[in-house]
Amino acid sequence: MCCFSHVVVHGQVSYSIPEEMTKGALIGNIAQDLGLGLERLKSGKARIYTGNTEEYIELKRERGVLLINDRIDRESLCGQTMPCALHFQMILENPMEFYTVTVEITDINDNPPTFEKSEMKYEISELTPTGARFVLDKAIDNDVGVNGLNSYALKPSDNFVLKTISRVDGTKHVEMVLQKPLDREKHEHISLILTALDGGEPQLSGTMQILITVLDANDNTPVCSKPEYKASVTENAPVGTLITTVRATDIDKGNNGIVTYMISKSGAAGLFNIDANNGVLTLIGNADYEKARYYQIHVQASDEGGLTDSCKITVEVIDINDNKPVINIMSQTNVVSEDSKPSTVVTMVNVQDLDSGDNGKVHCAINEHIPVTLKPTSNIFFNLVIDSDLDRETASEYNITVTCSDEGVPSLSSSVTLTLQISDVNDNAPVFERSSYEAYIVENNTPGLSVFTVKARDADWNQNARVSYILEDSSVNGVPVSSYVSVSADSGVIHAVRSFDYEQIKDFHFRVKAQDGGSPPLISNVTVKILIQDQNDNPPQVLYPVQTGGSLVAEMVPRSADVGYLVTKVVAVDVDSGQNAWLSYKLQKATDRALFEVGLQNGEIRTIRQVTDKDAVKQRLTVIVEDNGQPSRSATVIVNVAVADSFPEVLSEFTDFTHDKEYNDNLTFYLVLALAVVSFLFITCLVVIISVKIYRWRQSRILYHSNLPVIPYYPPRYSDTLGTGTLQHVYNYEVCRTTDSRKSDHKFGRAGSQNVLIMDPSSTGTMQRIQSEKNILDEPDSPLEVRPLKYRFSFTLRSPELNFSRCSAVL
Repeated sequence: MCCFSHVVVHGQVSYSIPEEMTKGALIGNIAQDLGLGLERLKSGKARIYTGNTEEYIELKRERGVLLINDRIDRESLCGQTMPCALHFQMILENPMEFYTVTVEITDINDNPPTFEKSEMKYEISELTPTGARFVLDKAIDNDVGVNGLNSYALKPSDNFVLKTISRVDGTKHVEMVLQKPLDREKHEHISLILTALDGGEPQLSGTMQILITVLDANDNTPVCSKPEYKASVTENAPVGTLITTVRATDIDKGNNGIVTYMISKSGAAGLFNIDANNGVLTLIGNADYEKARYYQIHVQASDEGGLTDSCKITVEVIDINDNKPVINIMSQTNVVSEDSKPSTVVTMVNVQDLDSGDNGKVHCAINEHIPVTLKPTSNIFFNLVIDSDLDRETASEYNITVTCSDEGVPSLSSSVTLTLQISDVNDNAPVFERSSYEAYIVENNTPGLSVFTVKARDADWNQNARVSYILEDSSVNGVPVSSYVSVSADSGVIHAVRSFDYEQIKDFHFRVKAQDGGSPPLISNVTVKILIQDQNDNPPQVLYPVQTGGSLVAEMVPRSADVGYLVTKVVAVDVDSGQNAWLSYKLQKATDRALFEVGLQNGEIRTIRQVTDKDAVKQRLTVIVEDNGQPSRSATVIVNVAVADSFPEVLSEFTDFTHDKEYNDNLTFYLVLALAVVSFLFITCLVVIISVKIYRWRQSRILYHSNLPVIPYYPPRYSDTLGTGTLQHVYNYEVCRTTDSRKSDHKFGRAGSQNVLIMDPSSTGTMQRIQSEKNILDEPDSPLEVRPLKYRFSFTLRSPELNFSRCSAVL
């Protein structure tokens, strides 16, 4: 049973274990020995780094122990080298740390001594004097220390005894010494058993048979000129290179004095060759300094009689710079955050050069202009460390080339390229393409129409660069802006929620917020102004003359009117704007087109020739008012004109017209009722209608006999200061007219506030006299002075419509 030991000194720990332990056997509790907790091993992803060697050791993080991972044969691992140890590192991450671990492998007695040959044959002359020495092949025991080769035994020992010789280098050679002269006549052939014993427990042994043939006459042995030769050879020297020459002499003559040379079976036999006749040692293989720095060659010199001597040749291998540095990545972080602090370790590198001296001294460097530096922690360990701030938006990835060169001549180098990716941090707010936006939309749009698109870009990546658009809460004319527009969260497309009316709202603005998907999110804002464009969606509205349903309004033109006489003015407005509100007036139909014309821009109806007695009293004009929109919209107005000099003449013409029209309408009504109701209802309705007609006839006759002139209903002299045919403001006008136009007057009132046309349905131009006034005027001796009648017309003009009120007649 072997004992385990460990030592922890400044981040290092050592263990000692015997070879050939079973897989899974415990080596030691490294967590306890290093003072580390199991949680630290787990969080740091503890692992062991052995370089390019086999992984004989296994780390169990959950237990914090080192176990045997594979069978360890000390002889295969180290050969005769002592002590034999495994060196590796244990690496931790977050933060990165490593500890050096040494496991010494102790020898157990698992290899018996062995001979390279199962038998040796000697031909020994019977004249060989006592004390003659015969060098025997030594046994090889792969174990070391007490378990190595310890002693030899020779049986039977009648003629020969064994003698062990210790050399200066510590090696032992065994010789067989003749202690009793040989007698060929008694024993021509002698068979001996050479046994090699080790010092282990239990003791192991190996045997070799020695066959001796006794000869006559050769009684002198060869003698080497030196017990040890020293030579050198450069590694990678060509095959056939001369190393040295071994010389041995034999004082015998003839064939008994001829010496032959041979190399004892050893590890160098396949690398060197000695000429059997002249002892010249040459190179027949490739000497590699990294595999062996020197070789010991045992040469045996033999004569024809079988007498031998031996010597040793030590060949030193001279190193040349034939190995590039080997770069091993011990631990690497492929991705680091852009907010990583300087001095953060991202990669651990181990560099090894198998050469020696200056050929094995290594210097490493990395490419310039990157925010990473290379810091050595020892001769063979380097750390890649962040040395400045990172910005993924400037560079999202770095290719780091680590180049290591030795100091040999010529220098050899190797390199490895590492990729370091920079992960994103949400450090950039979205940025709109413009500082503000303006968009136009034509009124009467379809709800849901796409109006405009706002676009913001975020310099970050992935989720941090995913921009969402949000409509900020605000109000337009007291109404939430969300009832006007909406914004698509993903695309930034602004949609109209409702149909806009230019006449109600001409523009409005709101703010859109761009928010990225980071945590916490970053936000930016932009102002969007929506301008409503007018559409020709409103036809002109005729304000004057007012089209009444029951009463007839006529403009009176005296027969003495000259060319260019102003009959009346058609007043119209269009609530649209711009060219959609530019109005033009055209005469569409007329009773006599040669008598009247309409001003294209102002709507004034004037005579274009002298009025004559032949002209009909009743003139009917149809005026069309058109705007300048595309397509154009229009409205028509009918203007009744009476060409007469007095009221009676006008009344007689227009009364007949009214009676005829009403009679036809009533007749149609009677026919419908006659088919739908019983005769009783028909008679009742007929009585009612006759009563109404009689009442209207009497009213008209009273006015006819009153001798009062019919005063036409003139509008104000409307002037459009803007030249667009529209009224931009609301005004009240009071117009007073008399039979003498020179005494008429105008009165401007306060601005109106209603967009409606108010008209007194009784103000049709037909005036009723007061009965008391009639009686006074009928008296022939009335002292009253007859004065011209003065009529006051009062109406209100409002935009977009005019309000009219009837003027009262004043004596």
